[in-house]
Amino acid sequence: MDALEIKKEYGSLSVEDFRKKVTDLEKALFKSNENVIVKERQELDTLCPLTHSFSEGIYVREMFLPKDTIAIGKIHNKDHTWFLIKGSLLVATEEGVKQIKAPVYFNSKAGCKRLALSLEDSVFINVHPNPKNITDVDELEKELVCSSYEQYEKYKQIKNK
Repeated sequence: MDALEIKKEYGSLSVEDFRKKVTDLEKALFKSNENVIVKERQELDTLCPLTHSFSEGIYVREMFLPKDTIAIGKIHNKDHTWFLIKGSLLVATEEGVKQIKAPVYFNSKAGCKRLALSLEDSVFINVHPNPKNITDVDELEKELVCSSYEQYEKYKQIKNK
């Protein structure tokens, strides 16, 4: 999938259509036998090295994304800020498709899922709230992300009770 395809396929979708399309793509990629599809954290750490940092109440996750790599993020439970500090990305969200160039930052709303194509070697950083000061990344991910929109909707219902 290249930049033109992403713009064409994801450029003007309704929220529901974007969610279905990006979820279907993610499922298809995970079912694929292509050896270029990263499915496990160990593979991700090799292709797209992650750095985790912690400060009082804050979790910072830095990722290197090589040129021509597609990344599909998880659904975030909480608002957070992310920075592109190096490179250029084509990013598709429920709000459409944007080409962005470093340095830039965005405030991302809870429930957001992104599909990103790196147009050049890129480094981005997510900054998440971490009020419990959890330092185990697997445990922290349980607090911060959902694997499906259905799981996210359940999370919202529980949170709002």
